[in-house]
This record gives sequence, C-alpha cells and structure tokens, in this order.
Amino acid sequence: MRAIQIVTTRLSSCLRPIRFELVSSSSSPRLFSNSRRLICTAAATKSNGGRSGSIVAPLVENEEVQKIDVNPPKGTRDFAPEDMRLRNWLFNHFKEVSRLFGYEEVDYPVLETEALFIRKAGEEIRDQLYCFEDRGKRRVALRPELTPSLARLVIQKGKSVSLPLKWFAIGQCWRYERMTRGRRREHYQWNMDIIGVPHVTAEAELISAIVSFFKRIGITASDVGFKVSSRKVLQELLRKYGVPENLFGRVCIIIDKIEKIPIDEIKKELGSTGISEDAIEQLLQVLSVKSLDDLEDVLGGAGEAIADLKQLFSLAEKFGYSEWIQFDASVVRGLAYYTGIVFEGFDRKGNLRAICGGGRYDRLLPTYGGDDIPACGFGFGDAVIVELLKEKNLLPELGQEVENIVCALEKDLQGAAATVATALRSKGQTVDLVLESKPLKWVFKRAARINARRLILVGKTEWEDGSVSVKVLSSGEQFQVKLNDLE
Repeated sequence: MRAIQIVTTRLSSCLRPIRFELVSSSSSPRLFSNSRRLICTAAATKSNGGRSGSIVAPLVENEEVQKIDVNPPKGTRDFAPEDMRLRNWLFNHFKEVSRLFGYEEVDYPVLETEALFIRKAGEEIRDQLYCFEDRGKRRVALRPELTPSLARLVIQKGKSVSLPLKWFAIGQCWRYERMTRGRRREHYQWNMDIIGVPHVTAEAELISAIVSFFKRIGITASDVGFKVSSRKVLQELLRKYGVPENLFGRVCIIIDKIEKIPIDEIKKELGSTGISEDAIEQLLQVLSVKSLDDLEDVLGGAGEAIADLKQLFSLAEKFGYSEWIQFDASVVRGLAYYTGIVFEGFDRKGNLRAICGGGRYDRLLPTYGGDDIPACGFGFGDAVIVELLKEKNLLPELGQEVENIVCALEKDLQGAAATVATALRSKGQTVDLVLESKPLKWVFKRAARINARRLILVGKTEWEDGSVSVKVLSSGEQFQVKLNDLE
C-alpha cells in the first residue's frame, strides 16, 4: 500500500487541522477507483522542531475509508472549461467597455482588514462578512464588495496620483447570505469608479458604460432599464417632515427593502426609529412617485436633488440612453456611504433581482481618514446577468477552438511531432499535440471535439524529407508542406 500525505497549516485556532491521505492498493491505480480513495482525518500532532500548527501524522493502515463531498461549498462554484469560456467571454466584454471609456484596471486583495467593511450599524453587509482572526491575532475578512478597497488604495496613493481617476476592477466577492436566483455566496463583480469629479456628468458616463455593455451582448432597453433617484431626495423629505438627520442612515436601509418585504413590515421598521405614523404615511406616499414633475410639486424646484436629477436626464439624452432610465423615488441603495445620485439596473419583466447598481459616495474617503474627494461608481455582478442571458436565449455558443492538432503516425516520431508543435506555437498558433500513439479515427474525433482548423500528420516518409501532411478539416483539402514553410 502506498500513500501521499498532504500537510496543511491551520488558518486560525478555530479551524481543525486536516490530513488527507490518497491511498492505493494497486501499483498503477486510477484516481477514485474502488481500490483508491481519499481519506480525510483530523490530526493535531506537532513535528519536532517544526513550526507550531503544522501537522505530522503517521500513515494509517486499515483505517475506515471516508469519501469526500465532491461538490463545492454551498453558494460557491467550480468553473469547468465550458464555464470558464463563458466567464472569460463576459469578463472580456467588461474589460473592453472599460477600455473604450478610458479606464485603467486595478485589483485589491481578496482578504482585507475587517474594519474596512464595518460601517454604520444595521447595514445588511455587516452581518454577511466571512471574517475571522488570523494567526497574528488580526481581524480580517473576505471582501464582500470592492469599493472600500478602492477607497483604501486611493488614500494610500495620496498626492502621487492625479485626479480625476478612472479605474475599473473585476474581482471575486464573498457574502454569507440567503441564496436566490442570481445570488450566491461568492460572485465576481465588475466595478467602474470615478474619483475627483463632483458633477453629475460622472454618473451619466457610468450609466452610459453599462448601457454600452448591454448593447454589446444583445440586451435592449425593452429588456432592462435603470431606476434613478438621489439620496438628497430622502434627506429633503425627512427634513420636510421633521425627522432628525441622525436617522437618515437607518431610514435608507429600511427604504431599500421596499420591494423585498411587505409594506407593513416597512412601516413597522420605520416606526421603530421613532418616526410618527403620519410622517411615515407621507414619506411612503412621496417615495412612490415615479415622475420628476410630481416630486418637484412636493419638494419645490430649488433643492439640489431636483437640479441633479434634471441634469442627469438631460445628459442621458446627449449620451443617447434616455429610453433606458426612469425616475423612481424609492431607490436609495442599501449601503451607508451613498450621498447623491443612485441608480439600479433592473429586469423589466421583474423576474430577477437588481442587475447592477451604483451612485455617488462623496464622503467615503473621509470616513477612512482620507481627503474630502468626490467619487462615484457602480458594481455589476456576474451571476444575475448570466441568468438574464439564459432567459433571453442570448448565451453564446463557446466551444473549444484550437487551430491545429498535431499527431505522429508512428511512436518513434513523437519527438518530431513535438518539434512541429513548438514551431507552430512560436508563430502564435494554438496547437493540441497528441501525446500518445492513437489510431487516426480517435484523432479525427478529437479534432472535431476541439473544433480544430487543421490536422497535421507527421509520417516517416514525409519527415525524412523535412515535410508534414496538412489536412484542412473544413474543406478536406490535403497537401504536404516543408516545416519551414508551415504557417
């Protein structure tokens, strides 16, 4: 019997160290055959002179076999080749739109200091953190979003960068939350942010970028729209009805649930903040307004909220996406750092949760001790948009594509086949090299499976002449060519 030990180190004191043994009773076993299984056992033995937390466990004979769960943890995903092709296709569109708008790519650690994400009490995200204490007794968390990391990096760079900054990122985020369609416990998120522009022109450009992305993948204004409002609307309403300003953050979090829980629950939560029943009724009535003109009748035309929104709708016409956006006073976004214009992309059929969202967060950097710099941005997750593309039958067919498949016709020509493959790869062509002696029938089947454009056969007679046989698989055309002339 032979075994492979995998020695692991504990991430924190709350985790039990694990030893894996891959045990085989065969001299040439196959993975996961009946004679070979993965055994997972706990061990807590320290090695002599080894560092604390490492594990040295003796090989175990005749131990009870335990099969591992081959599924990923709940709420997470594997990305097999076909899934990676779709992910890369989606991310390439994210990157190309960002490039077209002149944004530079950045990235941040998946693991951040927990304090970066602990903001005002009551935020849903606070209770969804994957957080723990590391071996250095530091509180850390897997990032649930990207914007706080962006703020940290901007503060770190300080005066070494010139404003405005136009940055984008595509990163994995983690939230321990209830899963629904399009909502997982991990997802990838595309963010575009503008740092240093105080005007609504910034928000207008960000929405234009999202619209450009939708158009690239076949989504139209009849499929998706944007609900737009401003946090300043709610501020002015609370002031009008005599609600203390210190309740603003809590009220935003409650209002953000309007389409998620029954209205009676909304009233109950608002009442728990101390707002009178009469003020709650008036507030909810105004938040149901879907017209800027109607809102202006309530607030008057002199406030910043109305002015900002009017400018945004005017700019939407100039950018060419006015049919995509609509006013909705109930949109406030759930995160505490938003300060002005806010927007959400939504599925017009109402089958999916918000597709994307963002807005202005002018006071986020000062919250972390940075300068008072205006900023705005959006987050766009990968899960909901894929669900929408499935629903609209817009998912692309993305099979594997290889330009050449190279095969030696005799075993002693494997080295020659490797030379051919290397020559083609040096010219930037993709090559699948057949690494074993296989019958031609098998080779042709593989060529069809990987959508190869050409089959290149290395035969003894041709190779002695410095040539190979080339078959164009789409037409059936076949010819011989010198290796130096093979393009």
